Amino acid sequence: MDDATGISGLDDVLGGGLSPGRLYLLEGSPGAGKTTIGTQFLMQGVKLGQRCLYITLSETEEELRQSAESHGFSLEGIEIYELIPPENLLDEEQQQSLLYSSDLELGETTKRIFETFERVRPDRVVLDSLSEIRLLAQSSLRYRRQILALKHYFARQNATVLMLDDLTADANDKTVHSIAHAVIRLEETAPDYGAERRRMRVIKYRGRRFRGGYHDFTIVSGGVRVFPRLVSAEHKVDFARDTLQTHSAELNNLLGGGIDRGSSTLVLGPAGTGKSLLTLTFLKTAVERGETVAMFAFDEERGLLIKRALGLNIDLQAMIDSGHMILEQVDAAELTPGEFSARVRQCVEEQGARTVVIDSLNGYQAAMPGEHALILHMHELLQYLNRRGVTTFLTVAQHGLVGDMKTPVDITYLADTVVLLRYFEDRGRVRRAISVVKKRTGHHEETIREYQIDRNGITLGPPLTDFQGILRGVPVVLERQADAG
Repeated sequence: MDDATGISGLDDVLGGGLSPGRLYLLEGSPGAGKTTIGTQFLMQGVKLGQRCLYITLSETEEELRQSAESHGFSLEGIEIYELIPPENLLDEEQQQSLLYSSDLELGETTKRIFETFERVRPDRVVLDSLSEIRLLAQSSLRYRRQILALKHYFARQNATVLMLDDLTADANDKTVHSIAHAVIRLEETAPDYGAERRRMRVIKYRGRRFRGGYHDFTIVSGGVRVFPRLVSAEHKVDFARDTLQTHSAELNNLLGGGIDRGSSTLVLGPAGTGKSLLTLTFLKTAVERGETVAMFAFDEERGLLIKRALGLNIDLQAMIDSGHMILEQVDAAELTPGEFSARVRQCVEEQGARTVVIDSLNGYQAAMPGEHALILHMHELLQYLNRRGVTTFLTVAQHGLVGDMKTPVDITYLADTVVLLRYFEDRGRVRRAISVVKKRTGHHEETIREYQIDRNGITLGPPLTDFQGILRGVPVVLERQADAG
């Protein structure tokens, strides 16, 4: 049976955890989270009744305890051994160590590691860090032999060993990669704006099918949380693809009867056309059907959105208080795509949300490193929601107000239904038009209808048949031919 790491999401990435009695390498630059993961790994061992040992060459015991205290960790049950290199010992008996050669220093360090292990007889060991041993070894050959000696010794004792490497001595040294049973790399990047981003990747794991690729993770008060990369194919469930309607007969007709359950709808339009309001109309109807809904607001402050919706006869606060609505305000500068996907999954799998709104994709794009990655993430997220039977609505604010609209990212091919909102001018008045330009799952009305936003929400009028060029924003009135006769 695998040793659980005790870290949320990491066991999923590893395909179950760490095989006992093996040596593992956890590498990353200083500050990436290695010590926190190592501490949580040992804490989990204590919970399982195992003996645990933390050997530190790079930090003092006091520093370790302070770091643990900042997360609210208890190190009770973990033996901490602060291994001071021989040349740093200040007592008179060890003054001669100042003249030690590196051979003697390395041998003394290894001897102390073995002596401590013999005394504690641990089931789990964290060795922090390999950079000190690499410096003492001085050459790749001696370093490799030393790690092999440690590996064989620990293997005979059936101990699970996690070695930490801060890559400060030689970031390109792959000596331990071939020796370790598995290698996990932590990376930290700093975007132009916002908090640092962290991600991890399992480089190798012998005899184990693990979850490949990069996985976002965060360090919060309470430790490390890993967000496994979403694979939509793993989440398919059976559900009835019934048609969901609103209270507006005109809107239902425009949509060819309504929205199919388990489909995605993209609402496109310039600022102020009512994209959020249109999605709220579907949310209100879903709540009235007794469903749980979730809305992720990237662009609008939570309180302002609730107040604005109330002015349109949509009481979001009442929905929230009844437990039928989850409304989360998302700060794109502080959120990674993996963490956002995890939040959506939590709403769907743990809280039972059947309808999800992402408002807007422009804000979601701000959390992404690039447009290409945005499309890949959104593809997996939409496929996941569709396969779970969740009806999804996304909004995209287009650049401009009238004329040729520019879309920051084109995902119209991913959505099952595309609803287009437009401004158009008529005799010195600004009016709004709505049309459905795509519906993958069936027929839809091909007309363009005017709509108004008032106390009752969105009200659609009859099809606009007297204009040409509404989608361009400056339509031309068609001359009606007089009846012959």
